[in-house]
Amino acid sequence: MLSNETGKEDKGRDGRPEVEKWLAAALQEDLILASASPRRREILRQHGVPFQVHASRVEPPVTSKQPPPAAAYYCARVKAMDVASRYAGRLVLGADTIVSIGGRLLGKPRNAEEAWQMLRLLSGNQHQVWTGLALAVGTGHGAEVIASRVVCTDVWFKNLDEETIAWYIATGEPFDKAGGYGIQGQGGNLIAGICGSYYNVVGLPIEEVLQMLRQAGWPASERRLGDSKGV
Repeated sequence: MLSNETGKEDKGRDGRPEVEKWLAAALQEDLILASASPRRREILRQHGVPFQVHASRVEPPVTSKQPPPAAAYYCARVKAMDVASRYAGRLVLGADTIVSIGGRLLGKPRNAEEAWQMLRLLSGNQHQVWTGLALAVGTGHGAEVIASRVVCTDVWFKNLDEETIAWYIATGEPFDKAGGYGIQGQGGNLIAGICGSYYNVVGLPIEEVLQMLRQAGWPASERRLGDSKGV
């Protein structure tokens, strides 16, 4: 199956007996989210996915030479593998969101000056939000990625004057978000429109996540709908 957004081929179930053995055990357990993001936790809770949080300990390096979809997938894969390698017989979801404009990657602003520069760059323009997804299973001696996907959403910003930018930076929202804004908060006031998944812009394209889980054979999102153990 091909991702509509990137043409990257989704990886399905591995099919090897050893991986299938560990996957069979993982299907009976809660999902593990390899991210400390409160926004991703909330999206999973809202959709009744039972999960636990064990955030990855690694922060993969990303360079400006990497195409945005490749960078998003790489980071998600590394994080999923990092956590799954420590939890045999568990299914782990890695996710990483990247903002790009004109091929330039925008990370999280480290200070008000960087936030100002990002918001000025986004003002009145179209940009892309990419989220890489990787589903991995711990195998006892490592981990295997059994499914992956990259999702892209186009976002259009309103024209922002200096007063609006200063107001938004003062809210404190820009500093823990790629691209320097959060669509689900006050940053929604800066958005003129989107094309694609809203949840992707928040940080986790839940429609694609649920598809990946069902294709992997994970029944928990349906069997225990609404019985989330997310922490």
